[in-house]
Amino acid sequence: MNKPSCFGIWGNTEKDEFWNILPKIIKWANSHSLEVRLTQRILSDEKGSSYDFEEITSKDSISNLDFMLVLGGDGTFLSCARAIEHRGTPILGIHLGDLGFLAKVTLDDIFQRLDLVAEGRFSIEKRSMAKVVIDKKDKVSHQYGLNDFVVTNGETHRMLIAEVFVDDNRVSEYKADGIIIATPTGSTAYSLSSGGPIIAPNVHSFVITPISAHTLNSRPLVVSADSKITIKFSSYNENIMLITDGQLHEILSSDDNIEIVDSNFKIGLIDFSDNDYFQTLRSKMGWGRRGNVN
Repeated sequence: MNKPSCFGIWGNTEKDEFWNILPKIIKWANSHSLEVRLTQRILSDEKGSSYDFEEITSKDSISNLDFMLVLGGDGTFLSCARAIEHRGTPILGIHLGDLGFLAKVTLDDIFQRLDLVAEGRFSIEKRSMAKVVIDKKDKVSHQYGLNDFVVTNGETHRMLIAEVFVDDNRVSEYKADGIIIATPTGSTAYSLSSGGPIIAPNVHSFVITPISAHTLNSRPLVVSADSKITIKFSSYNENIMLITDGQLHEILSSDDNIEIVDSNFKIGLIDFSDNDYFQTLRSKMGWGRRGNVN
């Protein structure tokens, strides 16, 4: 890969670890003659106000960066991915959280990995993003997600009743606490904890996972990402909630419909030759570990 000359920093400013590592990253960048740009959130924080760096002023200005360095957990990574969308800027995630599948680099090896990036010794792993089209009759809008879209009944004590269609073919009526539509990247998140399968990132697919289904025959379903998934709601439901990547919330009514399709663009993750997706799975999931015997 080409050697970078300029990169941006996107971070979880609520974590002390972020502010502790930031000056060290800037020192490293200066030693490699790399330009640094910071988000408005960093520069507007009291702890970041002393930094004299160019601000990342808009989503489109991200296109001018060779890569984005994201410091935080998977939630921070997801918010950055949605900001980048189709612009093609790759992301290197530095893991500051507890359980991360996206931010692969740790504080222990951050500078070894950054040295490899500065030398152009890295690859780009492509991850699919999904698009949800929200039809509210009076207006149509959309959102992009790297992990998943979740629909639940806004009143938590009531179940959601919804019909799911794939390419206009009726699949089933779901009676559940909610429904998750996850990408392969999101298959290790909420969908997994709700009983969904793990799908390798290079499998072009969606998984439809009911949350605490009220019938035993409701099971997760994997479909092609070339499909259009439509969800229609029963008049029984009120104040339906659509949640994108666990971060964006949209209130729907029973008259609204949503459609999930592939976004037709991918997010680039900076990767290294010694990284192994399945080794990451074994580590994060604890596969093969023996329990402690008292």
